[in-house]
Amino acid sequence: SDSLELKGCERALNKALYQAKDTTGLIHHSDRGIQYCSNVYTRILKRNNIGISMTEENHCYENAMAERVNGILKDEFYLDQTFDNLQHAKRATKNAINLYNEVRLHLSLDFKTPNMVYLNTA
Repeated sequence: SDSLELKGCERALNKALYQAKDTTGLIHHSDRGIQYCSNVYTRILKRNNIGISMTEENHCYENAMAERVNGILKDEFYLDQTFDNLQHAKRATKNAINLYNEVRLHLSLDFKTPNMVYLNTA
């Protein structure tokens, strides 16, 4: 989506839920953006038995793992740059996420990629 409006976030959440093999034990962590606090959005999470976690106001330390991933995407894959247009930003984001999940080896995963670990436990 090219905005943070509820409809785009709702569409992304529903797409993720559709593609998920198992949502057992999932926790959705977000900031306190109005779109994530909406009745529509939280109802979808509750209906799918997904835990809801939100930061206190302006407190990035509450979910270190999510903040770490965001930092890696920005620092290692340069997603903190200014893009020429929305299509360029979408391509860069898709490429960065693919590299993170399929190519980048993770020390915490015994030098495996997240996808390798996922496929071995699915």
